[in-house]
Amino acid sequence: MKKKKVIRSWMLYDWANSAFATTMMAAVLPVFYSDYYASNLSDQTATSYWAYTQSIAVLIVAILAPVLGAISDYSQAKKKFLRFFAYMGILASILFAVVGEGQYLFASILMVIASVGFSGGNVFYDAFLPEIADKEQIDKVSTSGFAFGYIGGGVLLAINILMIQKYEWFGFPDIAAATKTALISVGIWWFVFSLPLFKNLKEEKRQKRKRDESFIVIGFRRVGHTFRSLRHFKQLFIFLIAFWLFNDGISTIIRMATIYGREIGIGQSDLIIALLMTQFVGIPCTFLFGWFSKKIHPKQALTLALLVYVAIVILGYFMTSALHFYLLAICVGFVQGGAQALSRSIFGRMVPRQKEAEFYGFYGISSKFAAIVGPFVFGLVGQLTGSSRLGILALLVFFIVGILLLQMVNIEKGEREAEEASL
Repeated sequence: MKKKKVIRSWMLYDWANSAFATTMMAAVLPVFYSDYYASNLSDQTATSYWAYTQSIAVLIVAILAPVLGAISDYSQAKKKFLRFFAYMGILASILFAVVGEGQYLFASILMVIASVGFSGGNVFYDAFLPEIADKEQIDKVSTSGFAFGYIGGGVLLAINILMIQKYEWFGFPDIAAATKTALISVGIWWFVFSLPLFKNLKEEKRQKRKRDESFIVIGFRRVGHTFRSLRHFKQLFIFLIAFWLFNDGISTIIRMATIYGREIGIGQSDLIIALLMTQFVGIPCTFLFGWFSKKIHPKQALTLALLVYVAIVILGYFMTSALHFYLLAICVGFVQGGAQALSRSIFGRMVPRQKEAEFYGFYGISSKFAAIVGPFVFGLVGQLTGSSRLGILALLVFFIVGILLLQMVNIEKGEREAEEASL
């Protein structure tokens, strides 16, 4: 019973911080950044600046993630680091309320800080998964966590859409005031629903080791050791490269879809409603992928999801209307949660025990360094060509090569490699 309570608390954190992913990263803030914070820039320039902001944020997390993962393993402080980064993201989200019109640089800096808090916290959040879930449960718990995230992020997004579209009902003088309040609500929601995790989750007790050096020195040394030790985990290493590529495409679509749609002339209401559709289509589909991965091999289920993403990129290139964006949003909802959850659980199967945070730091660095390239390429191609359509088409390379590398991964062999290393 106690273990179920811990698992529910763990999943509830996904409910909490997914409000940032939906309202801040995907739906409301990208449009508001273009229309309000960057109102003194051209639409295409605003899109590129938003893309560069995303790249800077994930670069910082990519540098920090493996070091923090190694340090947290050594000091048994995953929970403390998770709390620190969560509060960083929460505070930065709330501070968007004080950013004025045209202050795109201030907004970009806050977005970098908030993204570091969101992504940095997820490094430690993910590292708890192998601790709280048995091997037989790990796929189900991982996909359930993402489903909880879809529900939580979707519920708050629905409230925020109503508040923005019908701002006069809530006593706001204009859309800008209502939107800023929506951004504040993300921080409050994130804080309130993260409390059960911080109360109920206990870190595994392990024998403490003496140290004669700072955690920073120890952390960097362990990062180097982990890089060298990857040669003993060939299947895990191949999977990381594949993940690095296809997750770059997924991350870029999440971060850039709405502002890209705004640039090509799709209205704010259509964009936000479409993203809400993604959330609620994603809820049953994420559970479906958890069930589906038991009926077929998890690698096959993940491959299917990635092939759908190939179709999404092609649709995005030809997109010209709100109807197209609705179709794209529904397709993303089918596979987004399943692809991310299966990636996380497949990785968790091949990680040696008692080195979870250290290796999830590498999982973090794989996803974060990958996420630097996609938005940067998207923004750069847009600036060089004057249109972002070719930028989105470039994402095909990441998905196709990632799928090919994924086929080379033998998950069962990777599990055996991890078990042998844990003995």
